[in-house]
Amino acid sequence: MNEAELVRKAVEARARAYAPYSGFSVGAALLSKDGRVFTGCNVENASYGLTVCAERVALFKALSEGAREFVALAVACGEGPCSPCGACRQVLYEFAPDLLLIMADKDGKTWRTARLFELLPHGFGPGDLRK
Repeated sequence: MNEAELVRKAVEARARAYAPYSGFSVGAALLSKDGRVFTGCNVENASYGLTVCAERVALFKALSEGAREFVALAVACGEGPCSPCGACRQVLYEFAPDLLLIMADKDGKTWRTARLFELLPHGFGPGDLRK
């Protein structure tokens, strides 16, 4: 699957976001090593701290379906490309420090890429528990 196709799936997922409080809808599409794509959207809650980001929804769906290795994640939101929040970066790092991030605007017309380890340098992962 190429970057444009993954971005398109993130844009589609964004349309399903539940964001009545912030009005900031986010969609994500996570590509597993075996070629499956798992989508997610942000789900807000009146108790703001219980809100879940699109990236974590996609990851948790993937994990619940048995996927453990990931290649790329597309995120679509806002007027310009946006990157995963710190909490999402940490959760993703657990499984894929080298993950390709494709950060797109809400329409998927503009995007930029980076590797997760570039956005979370010196991240804390499972290997750190053994040191």
